[in-house]
Amino acid sequence: MAIFMFSSLFLLLFLYCATNSNLVTSSEQGNDYLISSHTVSHAVVEKQSHFRFYWHETNSGPNKTTVIVAQAPEFKNSLTNFSEVLVSDDPLRTGPDKNSNLVGKAQGILVAAGLYKTEVLVTMNFVFTHGEYNGSTIAVLGHNEIATTVREMSIVGGSGLFRFARGYVQLRTYLFDQKINYAVLECNVFVSHY
Repeated sequence: MAIFMFSSLFLLLFLYCATNSNLVTSSEQGNDYLISSHTVSHAVVEKQSHFRFYWHETNSGPNKTTVIVAQAPEFKNSLTNFSEVLVSDDPLRTGPDKNSNLVGKAQGILVAAGLYKTEVLVTMNFVFTHGEYNGSTIAVLGHNEIATTVREMSIVGGSGLFRFARGYVQLRTYLFDQKINYAVLECNVFVSHY
């Protein structure tokens, strides 16, 4: 009877250890800040979506959506606007027309990072405010060389329906009116998400 009981306890202990072997606790890793770590199910299907919308940017006038917040004094006369830092809250619309339907906003920071060419470091969130993706965001980071026909930037994350997003954005200048400092960019967003 004692041998049977011992072997039953041993079997239960073995089964318990086998079923809990992939759980990791913070003390086992030495990371006091790790709450849990486990294998992600591969049953979740990843989607790839292609969005096209138009980024409307106004840099002057009473209704400007992009403003300069800083620039190094020694580069005030730079032909490339080097060191200029701008903050944007630009509308994203379904078309290039100012009155086309609103999709969301391009909110973030633009930094003129090119000393010899007009190159911009873009750190931007595409914030969706209408439709199925309302409240979700796509985080974009990248290099935007203004004179290039097609510019590509990375999607580095997102929120809401775009959690764990990755992919890229292609920008094309659709319209640039230097007189009123108004630009429309065509955005093709290729995003992988769950």
